[in-house]
Amino acid sequence: MGETLKTLGQSSPAAATQVDLYTVPAATSTTCSTLVVCNQNGSKVKVRVRVRVAGAANDVKQFLLHDVDVLAHTSEFFTLGITLAATDVMSVQSDTTLTSFSLFGVELT
Repeated sequence: MGETLKTLGQSSPAAATQVDLYTVPAATSTTCSTLVVCNQNGSKVKVRVRVRVAGAANDVKQFLLHDVDVLAHTSEFFTLGITLAATDVMSVQSDTTLTSFSLFGVELT
């Protein structure tokens, strides 16, 4: 098995719009180590993060974070240590613009 340490995904989605931050490639498993959420706004934002197993449709059971506040001009670092299988999807959302998400981890092929 090969291991590749990398930035798995980065996104700054439009307000109130869920986007796929990372989809695990075929024949790959992934360990997600750290998620960084950076609020570049002058006021707090609310963020959501979910894992959709095998790209499933949205369901409340998928949330890792739901409407979590990130203070103005602040970055929050979430240590995850979660594993994802091929075709699993991590999706992110913020209630406003100027919020960025970065996911770091290891792909195993």
